[in-house]
Amino acid sequence: MSRLDSFIRRLTAQRDILNSIVDMVQPIEGPVLEFGLGNGRTYDHLREHFPDRRIIAFDRDVRSYSSSTPPAENMVTGEIRESGQAFVGIGAALAHADIGTGHDEIDAVTLTWLPQLMVGVLATGGIAVSGLPIERPELEPLPLPPGIKEGRYYLYRRR
Repeated sequence: MSRLDSFIRRLTAQRDILNSIVDMVQPIEGPVLEFGLGNGRTYDHLREHFPDRRIIAFDRDVRSYSSSTPPAENMVTGEIRESGQAFVGIGAALAHADIGTGHDEIDAVTLTWLPQLMVGVLATGGIAVSGLPIERPELEPLPLPPGIKEGRYYLYRRR
């Protein structure tokens, strides 16, 4: 499969999972966290689905389109590994992380801290969506929507 096809399938999986969990997230109180703002596409999608919810985005620096950039009070810059720690205990209803690089050695380092961060920010019953596997005993894997290949994207509920 070409890298372009793989990218399209990953983004389709991301969108389909986010669309499928809206009803699960609605009754859970708490903000939505977006780890890895990038150019703001996913933030914009989350904002559309959760218009009355506080959405906090994290990234090293802001490079998103101006129309897809959160207000300053909801934009956290710096290394996510460190900046995210200030939000442990916030009780997020949803945490989404699409910060994988496709480089096994770099992603292995991310996986030394991302699972702990995701567990730490989520409310009990909160939903975690990730491009990397964040297997932890506190997280229950959830079934993926039909058509999404196992291992392409990951979905969990905080126990």
